[in-house]
Amino acid sequence: MTKFFAVAKRSRYEQKIQRSVFIGHVSPAENEEAAKEFIAEIREEHAQATHNCYAYRVGLSENPLTYYNDHGEPSGSAGRPILNAILKADVTNTVVVVTRYYGGKKLGVRGLIDAYHSTALGALEEAGRIEIIPRIPLAVICQYSELDQVNYLLSQYDTVIKNTEYKGNVRHELMVPEVDYDAIVSQLSAMPRVEVISERYMK
Repeated sequence: MTKFFAVAKRSRYEQKIQRSVFIGHVSPAENEEAAKEFIAEIREEHAQATHNCYAYRVGLSENPLTYYNDHGEPSGSAGRPILNAILKADVTNTVVVVTRYYGGKKLGVRGLIDAYHSTALGALEEAGRIEIIPRIPLAVICQYSELDQVNYLLSQYDTVIKNTEYKGNVRHELMVPEVDYDAIVSQLSAMPRVEVISERYMK
């Protein structure tokens, strides 16, 4: 199974290169909307900066969504090097913004590439990384008499119980590991008086 990693936390990394100040900002982002919100946040915070270049990579698949923007720097000198840093760190669900305050000395395209790449890498190193386990939502409804058996089964897997309702019966809202999904559904479905609501197979 392919393993996925994301940054563990938000981070900030700053360095000065040839009188220009480069500030790398990193954040986890579960989707493109979250990435764009972080970019907007940093651009507002550093509205006086010369440039706020960025890149993000989101999605748990063999081909995650990637995007980058040079924000006024020469084409290919900022956004792409930032994305390359994300790829080098081997993380997804991650957004990086590198802010530049121009110091009066031009760096040239090669210098910009190195500056944006190294700043992004520094921020990514500060953030650290964690493994992401792809999960799928699942609901299970059972009688109180079956609850111990259901809970025992769920405890055998890395299952996250998001919400539980106790009414005439018990309803668990779950997030289950994708790799174990079929096995969990099969075992739950084999239990008497247990209803499994599997969105994966619903059209």
